[in-house]
Amino acid sequence: MVFSSETFIFLFLPLFLVAYYLTPERLRSWTIMIGSYIFYCWWRADYLLLFIAVTAWAYGCGLLIDRWEGQARAKTTLVIGVTGCLIVLGIFKYLNFFMDSFAALLGTTPDQLGYHWQLILPIGVSFYVFHAIGYIVDVYRKDTPATRSFVDFAAFMALFPHMIAGPVLRFRDLTDQFAKREHSLPIFTSGLYIFTIGLAKKVLIADTVAPVADQVFSLANPTMVESWLGAIAYMLQLYFDFSGYSDMAIGLALMMGFRFKANFNMPYLSRSITDFWQRWHISLSTWLRDYLYIPLGGNRKGPLRTYLNLFLVMLLGGLWHGANWTYVLWGAWHGGLLAAERYTGWAKSSATNILAIPLTLILVLIGWVMFRAANVHEAFTIYGGMLGLNGVTPGIEFLANVTRENLVFMMVAIAAVFAEPVFKKFADAEISPAVHGLEFNGTGTAVAKPSLTLPLVMGLLLVVTVARLSEQSASPFLYFQF
Repeated sequence: MVFSSETFIFLFLPLFLVAYYLTPERLRSWTIMIGSYIFYCWWRADYLLLFIAVTAWAYGCGLLIDRWEGQARAKTTLVIGVTGCLIVLGIFKYLNFFMDSFAALLGTTPDQLGYHWQLILPIGVSFYVFHAIGYIVDVYRKDTPATRSFVDFAAFMALFPHMIAGPVLRFRDLTDQFAKREHSLPIFTSGLYIFTIGLAKKVLIADTVAPVADQVFSLANPTMVESWLGAIAYMLQLYFDFSGYSDMAIGLALMMGFRFKANFNMPYLSRSITDFWQRWHISLSTWLRDYLYIPLGGNRKGPLRTYLNLFLVMLLGGLWHGANWTYVLWGAWHGGLLAAERYTGWAKSSATNILAIPLTLILVLIGWVMFRAANVHEAFTIYGGMLGLNGVTPGIEFLANVTRENLVFMMVAIAAVFAEPVFKKFADAEISPAVHGLEFNGTGTAVAKPSLTLPLVMGLLLVVTVARLSEQSASPFLYFQF
């Protein structure tokens, strides 16, 4: 089920929220767990068993580590627990890739080697395995106590706003919220506003510029204009698609009283690649830092080891996104850039350099081409087109399949990216206070904050977005494939 679908908006979400608020507070974790399992089953019911098995595995490992605290058995359980999670990820996400690569190395095919079947990638497996690993490690590090409530932990793992495509959460950040969280009309309304903004990003912008990228990446010999338009279109599509999903997840969680941290912070206004990774997919960047970069030694073992750690973490981060050499090369590209910035000190000096933002955008754009391409050959076809190796002007096929609306919304998306500081200021002034719904008068007494502007703007945006949604079929979020 997709958030940006009529089934979700008009059927699942209303029924779930009614059931949630009719359930006594002490039993709401049950409602979350059952409702989220139904949400997952909408895709495939059989893979729900794998999801529940990973949940039970992490829960059991946490209890054993807590019981054997300070003993060698605790560390052994940590290793076994994390290894078990990685085995699940390795089998279901990478076995096909390894078999294909191994067969290619031998100059044959997997079928000729006797490998006659292909595993289906369980939706959301990368995210829920990371949630499980984070919990096991946090219990071992004593960053969070092992929970005794399996239902609370299962509800955390399955919480449908984040279970499919993040944000990457940690149980320690939500432990207190499962014990007690605040519910009110202003908080619920604020969540609805954030959900609406995310839905608009997805439906009005991401899905409208997507055909430009799809058309260009399907061309055999794209020209310079086509290649640049396609690369920029994908750059915009990916951002508004994924940040839109994250906004929707944050808004949905807030409707249930959960507070998620922001997952994006104007990444296309970054002044360096280092700055970019502090603004893009923040929850994943933080996870990689805390569970990979720091355990590898971080920057504590000298410059050379620091550069190597940066490169390895991004290489693994690229592989995490998918079982394809394109993701490996994309990760290597960003790892190399991070190491180079650390070596040259560019991340600090870029703060006052007028070329910092455009240079960062170009470097990110080059990486996104590899990220989007179906294979390495396709990526280099686009790179060749960007250099003008296939001509300059767009061809008839491109012009016949790309509409004026697609190009207009590309310009709207670009304008929206550079206007984000204004939008953020508006959100901080209007939506954030709505979470509390109160302001204080001169005597220190809390009074309701009256404002009709925000409800009218958000209501209009929701109507326009839903009307647009009804004209098209639901489009899966890009990060569902990871």
